Amino acid sequence: FAPALCTLGSRGWAGGTWSDWMCPGHGTLLPQVDVAAMVRLFGYVDVTDTGFIVAVLSIAFNPFFWNVVARWEHKTQALSQIFGSPRAACYCLGAVILVLNCVRSHCFTEAMRSQPKLEGWDCHWTYYSGLAISAVGTLFVISSFLALGFTGTFLGDYFGILMEEKVTSFPFSILDNPMYWGSTAIYLGWSLMHASPAGLLLTAVVAISYTIAVLYEGPFTEEIYRRKQKGGKSK
Repeated sequence: FAPALCTLGSRGWAGGTWSDWMCPGHGTLLPQVDVAAMVRLFGYVDVTDTGFIVAVLSIAFNPFFWNVVARWEHKTQALSQIFGSPRAACYCLGAVILVLNCVRSHCFTEAMRSQPKLEGWDCHWTYYSGLAISAVGTLFVISSFLALGFTGTFLGDYFGILMEEKVTSFPFSILDNPMYWGSTAIYLGWSLMHASPAGLLLTAVVAISYTIAVLYEGPFTEEIYRRKQKGGKSK
């Protein structure tokens, strides 16, 4: 697996966020952020580094891009007209999103490699902990995709390709927006595997960007299906 697996997330007509950080020297997860630890963490990160800034911009751009384009399509059906059908347009947008996510993952990795590691975390225990976290995240991402299908994952509801009923199977049975948080977990694990403070900070940016995306996508998607149900009852 690789962070490039990270795609969309809340398509479940399918949150929860994480705020736990690894405590250096203790090997435990804290439910709250230790302020002193965060200050030390920032001491390892050069936020003015070009690679770091590019990574932040790529992380923020992706959900902004797919939300703007999808809402534009829902309002105008322009992409469906250009590509000849809603399904073809959805597949093309999905392909673009996948490419952008690969670019995001590349920028994320390069930003980590260009900045120092946290020596206390550069050990087998942290590496395998990160590997386990990434594996769980990958499970959520792949199982979400299998449950939703391509159009269900890549904004098909904005193209008028609606699901018959809400997806409640795993992983939606245990977590809302599992693809978003699975993606975040992959980046968190990737950062721990590299003992990278810069990676942890960028993972926080990923979590924030997904949280904002959920706030915008959730009500809009619910409204799409509310109109569908209302139209079905009126027939």
